[in-house]
Amino acid sequence: MSDDVLSVIPTDPHWQPDQTAAARTASMVEELSPGLPGGVDVEIDVTWHDTLAPVDCGQNLQKIDCPHCGASIDTEWWMDLVEARSENGFDTLAVEVPCCGAATSLDALDYDWPCGFARFEIAAWNPERAWFNDEELTTIGEALGHPVRQVRAHI
Repeated sequence: MSDDVLSVIPTDPHWQPDQTAAARTASMVEELSPGLPGGVDVEIDVTWHDTLAPVDCGQNLQKIDCPHCGASIDTEWWMDLVEARSENGFDTLAVEVPCCGAATSLDALDYDWPCGFARFEIAAWNPERAWFNDEELTTIGEALGHPVRQVRAHI
């Protein structure tokens, strides 16, 4: 069985909320996620990471482009890099892209489906909705105390 996960992460990958803001925001995300037909509630996971962690889109990832030269970046290169850095915890998102050698950040790459990195994540499992709209994202960010972005994974 496959799952869809709609995650909300701070726009600043290093930022983390306090417990109260996290609980308030998780409740809001749960209210905005209808869950599976037949009354199956959505599962909400709230995670604080000690180091930066990838929040990727799983099987939704179509391609990655360089923000400097626009060239396509091999997704295998990206997956290998993320896996290698994940073993010891990310200490930086700085990277030299293989296409043009430019220095950039992993969170600045152009992902076709969004991906991100974070030290805090609220994940709604099988929310039965594609995305939060802009107004909902603004409200979620206000509840959390920091602007947010979203990542939708299919795993």
